[in-house]
Amino acid sequence: MSYFKVLGFEKEPFSTSPDPEFFYLSREHETALTNILIELRLKRGLSVILGDIGTGKTTLSRKLIRELKERDDFIFHIILDPSFDSEYLFLTSLARNFDINIADISSPTIIDLREALERFLFQKGVTENKTVTIIIDEAQKLNESSLEVLRVLLNYETNEFKLLQLVILGQLELHSKIINMPNFFDRISFKYTLNPFDFDETKEMIEFRVRQAGYRAGMHIFLDEAIREIYQYSRGYPRQINVICHRALKNLVLKNKFVVDAEAIREMAEEEIKAGWRRKDLSLQKNNY
Repeated sequence: MSYFKVLGFEKEPFSTSPDPEFFYLSREHETALTNILIELRLKRGLSVILGDIGTGKTTLSRKLIRELKERDDFIFHIILDPSFDSEYLFLTSLARNFDINIADISSPTIIDLREALERFLFQKGVTENKTVTIIIDEAQKLNESSLEVLRVLLNYETNEFKLLQLVILGQLELHSKIINMPNFFDRISFKYTLNPFDFDETKEMIEFRVRQAGYRAGMHIFLDEAIREIYQYSRGYPRQINVICHRALKNLVLKNKFVVDAEAIREMAEEEIKAGWRRKDLSLQKNNY
């Protein structure tokens, strides 16, 4: 039997997989998601979401995809690893993923691929009144040639709207890349930076995921004092919160206990530190508060 079922859960509550069902919509995440959806509806073009490692960008992208799946007027594709060596490879990938037929061209050139994408965007966006959207995760991996591809695609428009909607999510280093490309940076319609949670959001996230996982016992499995320690060790980073809570629940089973208290989190942190882990390795390192 899985450890979480022993404790009364129906599902694993603190998986680090980007499951939209377990996505705690903090104030910042809700602001980002709401604004992205507005931008897409208005077909304004480019939205950029920035955030440090572990602030929930990937899970936000999955939540966005779930929202778009419920709308029959969207055609979308997500790129999980935008590491393309050349403009040609990037354009070919886009054509393939949108099922654009280029089979009648024996050796398509970059110009052929651009024109095929433009025809596709016009057909879907104008003739069929669809909203074509590309979502790019890990966008800090985009190189200059790929950013130039996106800039060109954003040029395709009618008098009223952009034919392509683009949502890119990346680490903070992405900002320094795009700010050095004025022709790309100027096309941003919405830009937002996700920050770590405060204490209240940390508590709300933990309690939300516990409920989502089917925990129905009358007592709190994480005491407030434990949540305070979790917040201090995680610095409010959602991924770190998940890692700590997952380990804490496993320790409950191993030690035959029923609630996570402050001492349990401190002991676990000390064990991790003794083992030589560091914050950059997603371990537990307490900050000064």
